Amino acid sequence: MNKVAIVGAGRVGETTAQILAEQEICSEIMLIDVRPDAPQGVALDILQTSPFFNFDTRVEGSNDPAALAGADLVVVTAGIPRKPGMSRSDVLDTNVAIIDAITDDIMRHAPDAMVLVVSNPVDVLTWRVWQRTGWSRERVFGQAGVLDASRMAAFIAMETGFSSRDITTLVLGGHGDSMVPVPRFCTINGIPVTQFISEERLQDIIQRTREGGAEILALRKNSSAYDAPGASIAAMVDAISHGRKRLLPCVAILQGEYGQKDIAMGVPCVLDERGLAEVVALDLREEEARAFRDSAAAVLRDIDRLKTKTS
Repeated sequence: MNKVAIVGAGRVGETTAQILAEQEICSEIMLIDVRPDAPQGVALDILQTSPFFNFDTRVEGSNDPAALAGADLVVVTAGIPRKPGMSRSDVLDTNVAIIDAITDDIMRHAPDAMVLVVSNPVDVLTWRVWQRTGWSRERVFGQAGVLDASRMAAFIAMETGFSSRDITTLVLGGHGDSMVPVPRFCTINGIPVTQFISEERLQDIIQRTREGGAEILALRKNSSAYDAPGASIAAMVDAISHGRKRLLPCVAILQGEYGQKDIAMGVPCVLDERGLAEVVALDLREEEARAFRDSAAAVLRDIDRLKTKTS
């Protein structure tokens, strides 16, 4: 991949740019932000780490949306973060206006790009970008499942003492309190996680996964998470940049899969050089399917609210 543009040079955008640069996942990174000089400062700071991490990635910053031109992929992290006690949906009204403006800039300056939405509420905003652009779902998708799965894997590693490298987890649904961790697909080097963790402790881990972002926000007080989100974004960009055909949980526009249409939800997806190449439809058990439907209902409430406000 030649150029990745990151709209939003806050902590998530900065962390993402640092990882992409260190790993030389693309040739050029363009950070764009409305705050005067902020993206330029972030870019310069990252660039000055290149002698330590031995990368030649070009990193620049700009306040001009025209700097999107030539981007193969646009990562959108801009928007107001939630504060302690707020849900991701609480920032919808403000962030949708920001996303609309960014979407228009992307359509104007990078009409052939793919778009990876990170800003919250990510499911609703991914749907909004898809709806506003009219592009195929292969080109518009969101990040959440990779992050949620990594949080669950970290909690399982903490509980069992096993290496996180051997832990595979799966989290479906909306990125919020109604997300659906699926223990049946969680393993430690291929062995079901239930072999090592009691049902009671596993339920505690599932709940902690749902509250993973809120827990960090409550501890930090003045900042939401950015290290794990940045690493999750980089994993997705790497899969696309190198055409790895990785199977990762992503926010995808559903077109009948899981009984849902006209909605963006976290589901297993195949990422390659085309972007979101395929949605993998799992045969969920009734309890899992019910939880997924409940999660979809929560996302649809926000989408319907958005449709009502803009109709």
